[in-house]
Amino acid sequence: MCNRQLRIDLARQQLSCLESAQEMACYPVSTGLNGPGESTDSGCTPRGKHRVRIKIGAGCPLNTVFVGRRPTGERYSELLAKKQPDRDWVLTRIIWLSGIESGFNRGGRVDTLRRYIYIHGTPDLEPMGVARSHGCIRMHNRDLIELFDWVETGMLVEIRE
Repeated sequence: MCNRQLRIDLARQQLSCLESAQEMACYPVSTGLNGPGESTDSGCTPRGKHRVRIKIGAGCPLNTVFVGRRPTGERYSELLAKKQPDRDWVLTRIIWLSGIESGFNRGGRVDTLRRYIYIHGTPDLEPMGVARSHGCIRMHNRDLIELFDWVETGMLVEIRE
């Protein structure tokens, strides 16, 4: 049984790594600009209990660009960003979440997995501690690499207000 878990605090915009209920690390994050919520197409970050479904991007270089959970072959840069200013960047690693509370964040129009809610990297110039995402949990890339190596598939992730 995994004694590790993640806790994401939406009000504080923080992700904490817990082991046997003790905080081992804490990172600033950026969650949904539209606040908390579970509905499909809401742009909100889902609350409640989740599990890490899959980890994507192990071994990929820093700033690898992902589209549809696949590396595009691009590496994020300011020049690339200037060419595509409206792109929602998913960088470096992806930790895909799956809700475990039926009717709340699992199934139907509230399914976290089908909403493609991830913990993922974002350009390092993006501010943390401020809700700005489309519902995912964004992190700076080096923090995400550190987290990715610590996280285990199947571990509990609690997202709360």
